Formats: sequence, C-alpha cells, structure tokens
Amino acid sequence: MKALIVLCHPERNSFNGTMADLARATLESQGYSVKLADLYQENFNPVESEQHYLKRKNSDEFSVLAEQRHAFNTGQLPVDVERHITQLEEADFVLLQFPIWWHSVPAMVKGWIDRTFVSGGLYTSTKRYDRGHFKGKIAMCSATIGAPAVAMQPGGRGGTIEQIFWSTQYSLHYVGFSVLPPFLANSVQGHGFSTDDDETNKRRLQGHKHRLVERLQSINSTKPLVYPTWKDWDELGAVKCDSC
Repeated sequence: MKALIVLCHPERNSFNGTMADLARATLESQGYSVKLADLYQENFNPVESEQHYLKRKNSDEFSVLAEQRHAFNTGQLPVDVERHITQLEEADFVLLQFPIWWHSVPAMVKGWIDRTFVSGGLYTSTKRYDRGHFKGKIAMCSATIGAPAVAMQPGGRGGTIEQIFWSTQYSLHYVGFSVLPPFLANSVQGHGFSTDDDETNKRRLQGHKHRLVERLQSINSTKPLVYPTWKDWDELGAVKCDSC
C-alpha cells in the first residue's frame, strides 16, 4: 500500500508539520510506503498562468482548460504538475494537511488543485464523480483551526466543519476519490490561547495527536462521505425528482 501526504504550511516546525510527521509514522506502522509533498518547502507555484506552458495551443489567448488539455495530450505538462500527478496516481490513500485560514484552505492548497487536477487528464466531461480518474482511491483532509470546538457548532461563529471543507472535499470527489470525514484540530493558535497555561495546551495538542492516530488506524473501516453521482442527476445536471 502507498500513501501520499500533501503538507501546506510555511513553517515546517509548526503543529501542522508535526501532524504530517505523525501521520507518516502512523501510516508506515501499518505497512504503507509514504511520500510527503511539502508545498512550501518545494516552493510550489499555486498560480496558474501562461508561464507554465512553453508550447501553447493558442499563443494569442490564454485559456486555462484548453492549455491544460493540450499539455496533457502532448506530454508537455509542467514538471511540478507532472510530479504531483504521478504521486497521486501511485497512492492508495491521500492525506491533505493544512491550517484553516480565513474560513477556508490556504491559497496554495486551492492553487495546487487548480494546477494539478488538469482538464482532459484527471477529469473530462464524462470522467468525473463515481467515474473519476482516482476511483478506488481514498482521500482525507486534516486541518488545524484557531477557533474552539464550541464555535464550530451549527450557527456558531466559526462555521461548521462541513461548510469549511465542502469545496475541497467535493473537488476530491469530483476526480473520483472516496472522501473520508475530515479531521479537525481546534483551538490551535501557535502555543494556544493566551488564557491557557502550558499544561492545558500540551494536553489539548496531545489529544489531537491521539485522535489523528486513531483516525488513520481506521481508514479501511471508516465510511466515506456520501455525495451525489451521475444516477442522481438528469441530463441538465439537476437533481432527479426521485432523489429529492
């Protein structure tokens, strides 16, 4: 079995970095061969632009989807994108580890999806959802957030975990992954809130580590999130009445 951990945090010694290392050790103890892709350490460029395409299909106008398809079909994808696609294709399990910034994923995670999930390669008009490129593979998001757990309840000021993770997890589903419920470590702000003593904060962080290990040890017994698929929509993409 093979696993890929995609880490996105500017400080390698952060709690996110610690969680990525813990995930790697936990997965390796279960027999996984693990690769870690550290987006900041490799200086991944999250901005999709014409500079990534040396042999353009149309040099007069830059169409992202057209150039992605052309580069994929002609074997001329950017080197960094090709490398990340290969890592994804090799992995049976993919873990995204990142902090929540401004109620969403860091821009680099979104940019990694923008550039790596290439049109014509990892998805087409018919190769999506339950017919997706990565069908049979499992993915999971693991993140940290400064807000306390109570603020993450429905109607709370932090927004629910379902709201925060929706677009990222749906993108994984879009390209065929079975997506496990996300892991969230709350109340993580550097060394913790200023009102916390060191022992309180240490116990909280240790609790998060313990929970992540338990989640990763139960990958194969955890039910994936349920998303609609082709059978649920009509020819226009609207929900069928019998699915209402």
